[in-house]
Parts: sequence; C-alpha cells; structure tokens
Amino acid sequence: MKHLFELRIRVAAAVVITAAAAVVPARLVAQEGIGGSSPTYSFLDVTGSTRIYGLGGINITVPDPNDLFSVDQNPALLGPEFDRQIGVSYMHWLGSSNFAGLRYAGAAGERGAWSAALKYFGYGSIKETDVTGNIIGSFSPKDVAVSGGYTHDLNDCLRGGFAVKVAYSSYADFSAVAIAADLGLNYYDADRDLSLSVVAANLGGQVKRFNDTYDRLPIDIRLGWAKSFGTFPVRFSVTAYDLTRWKLPYYDNGDGTYDAELALKSTFGSNLMRHVIFGADFTPSDNFNLCLGYNYRTRTDMSTYSRSLLSGFSLGASLRVSSFGVGVAVAQPHRGGTTLMVNFTADLNELIL
Repeated sequence: MKHLFELRIRVAAAVVITAAAAVVPARLVAQEGIGGSSPTYSFLDVTGSTRIYGLGGINITVPDPNDLFSVDQNPALLGPEFDRQIGVSYMHWLGSSNFAGLRYAGAAGERGAWSAALKYFGYGSIKETDVTGNIIGSFSPKDVAVSGGYTHDLNDCLRGGFAVKVAYSSYADFSAVAIAADLGLNYYDADRDLSLSVVAANLGGQVKRFNDTYDRLPIDIRLGWAKSFGTFPVRFSVTAYDLTRWKLPYYDNGDGTYDAELALKSTFGSNLMRHVIFGADFTPSDNFNLCLGYNYRTRTDMSTYSRSLLSGFSLGASLRVSSFGVGVAVAQPHRGGTTLMVNFTADLNELIL
C-alpha cells in the first residue's frame, strides 16, 4: 500500500508539471493550501483552439464562426452557423507531452446546435520506481475526455448552452473517472461588436477514484468581455477566471539562482492580476485573424524556473480558404521550451453535397 501511495505522488507531480501548466498554470503547493481543486483534472481546461491559446489560454467571449474549437470553454459560443463543421487539433507541450482533439458540430433547427468532442492527453514515458528509488520499469500516463453539448438562441442577442464531459485518467496502475458539466451564457450585439459571457465550468466530481483520496475537479466561475472600437479591426478582450477564490499566492525566487531565497507574493495587485487574462485580435477580413494574449499567472508561476522575456505572452494566427481553415499558436512559458498548437477545420456543407 505504501508503494502504491508513493508511486501516485510521483505520477501526480509529473502530470502537474506537464499537463496542468499547458494553459491553466499548475496549482502550486501554496495555492492548494487555500482550498483549490486538485491539479489532476487541470487538463479539462486545456483548449483545442489556436485562437484561444493565442489569446492567453482562456477566453469565453470572442465569437468566431470559423473557430469550432472555441466552444471548448464556453458552450454558448456554439450555434447553427457551425452546422456540419469538423475539426482536429494537436498541441506539442514540453518534453514528450502531446495533446490531440477531434470535434464535430451540427445544427438543431434554426436556433439550436449540438457538438461532440474527443480529447487525448499523452505525457510520454515516465520511469517507474519502487519505494527505495530503484527503476522497475516505465509507464505512459494519459487522460481522455469525451464531451457533448447543446446550445440554443434565447433571443437575437442572447445564447445559452451546456456541455457534459466524461474524463478518464490512467497513471500507471491507477485509473479514475470523473463527470463534469459546463454551463454558459453569451450576449453578443453585432452592431456594437460587444460580447459578454459567463461560464460555470467543470461542475461535477469523481465517480471512480485513484485510491482512497478524493480529487476535486477544477470548478470555476468565469466572466468575459470583448469589444472592438470604431472601424479599426481589432477586438480587445478581458477574461476573469478562478473566481471561486480570491487569494492566489505564488513563490518568486528573484533572479533564479540556486541559493535565491523564495519570497511568497500575495498582494492585492498580484492576486487581482492572477485572475485576469488580456487579449487582442486583429481581424482585417473574415478569412484571416492574428491574436496576442498576456497571462500574468503563467508568467508568475513560471518564475520558479528559468523565465524568459516572452513568458506569459502567446501568439496565434488563423487563415480560412474556401471550406478549409488552419490555425497555429505558439507560446514560451519559460526558457526551457516552446509550445506549439495547430488545428484544422472543414465545412462539410461545401465538401459533401
């Protein structure tokens, strides 16, 4: 029993470093002590959208009829305009971690739509050891999430939607299953290009545990605002997330040297900034988009490593040609590695008569 417990600790640590930091930065030990959810299910927040990744990793507000994966984080962004669209997404994270996704959407009458998706998160091969540290083999931890959702237009500007997700995790000899739901509302005024959203994410819990410990889901309340001004084709967005708790302290090790003293940061300003993500996307036409995001929380979480000047920033671009779309996004959370995401979408209405 002791061997199983210690093995799970090593697995969880590896998954936190690779998976949780992909879009929603890993929960540090200090943060966990404030009542945060387990980092085990942080992969549920990893987007498959290059546009959202380019806007900072979380965005529930920016409407885009060409971005099928935008409904990952707000089911209310889905609509009949996505009828018979299909997309695939791939992301190379740090080390041997690779994420992939598949999504399809269809219309449900004139005011409704549905969507189904599959996500896979693989973290490469990890050495397995016994309690004394001897290597006894290797294993490949993975997470899989299957989801389905529905949305409906409540009026000309307001749309509501929900998504149900089933998550399966397999880490060495351990496995777990969880069920979660996302609830979302989006208000969009096309005349003013104003979008407002609210999302309750990851409502649910574990139905099968790894062992005797219950791992909570990253339940979250999120608010979003997006708007362009005048005729200039740039839309600005602000997303507030992790609103179920205020304090999000972090450790800053100063210059990053080996003997640097760790300093706990938990000021009003730092807590506020670690709740918000800023984004701007340039859309000169319906077929091209360029976006930039800044996530202060990513930058501060990565301060415990060798941080780069670009840490916290992300960049994305998308292009649509006829019935096909392609997107790419990059970020460098710290000097140790650069992340890359790509996705492809197709409108089957134009491909299949």
